[in-house]
Amino acid sequence: MANIKWLAVLPFLGILVGTAFVNKVEPLIFGMPFVLAWNVGWVVLGALIMALIYASDPANAKAADREETGR
Repeated sequence: MANIKWLAVLPFLGILVGTAFVNKVEPLIFGMPFVLAWNVGWVVLGALIMALIYASDPANAKAADREETGR
């Protein structure tokens, strides 16, 4: 479980470090400058990564089991 939590570093690196390398206006993606589309993509990807980490955490599975049984 500890290894999968390292995935949380990817959005941080993608937004803060990656932006310096993709700082361009062209090409436009869905009408947004490339750097803005890059940041929006990482925000969405970050939410998906956090959902994956949450779903794979055994502590959350135990909490879901308790809610289903009503205890």
